[in-house]
Amino acid sequence: MTDAAPKLARMANQIAAFFRSYPEEEAVKGVHGHIKSFWSPRMRLDLAARLDDPDLPVDPLVRAAFAMDPELGTPRLPASTR
Repeated sequence: MTDAAPKLARMANQIAAFFRSYPEEEAVKGVHGHIKSFWSPRMRLDLAARLDDPDLPVDPLVRAAFAMDPELGTPRLPASTR
C-alpha cells in the first residue's frame, strides 16, 4: 500500500493556491467547500490523519479548512446506522 498523503497534500495545496487571492476567511471557506464537496471521505481521512506531520507540506489554508470543521476529517456513519 502506498502513502496517499503526499499526493493529497499536493492536490489540496493546488485548491488553496486557487483561493489564495480571496480574503482569508473566504479562502478558507472555499477550500473547505471544495474538499467537502468533491473529495471522497477516504481522501479527507487520509489527509487529515497526516496534517500534524511536519514533513508533509500542507498550505495553511488547507489546515484552517480542516480546523474549521472537525467532521471534515472524521469518518461518518451511514444515515441508516445513526
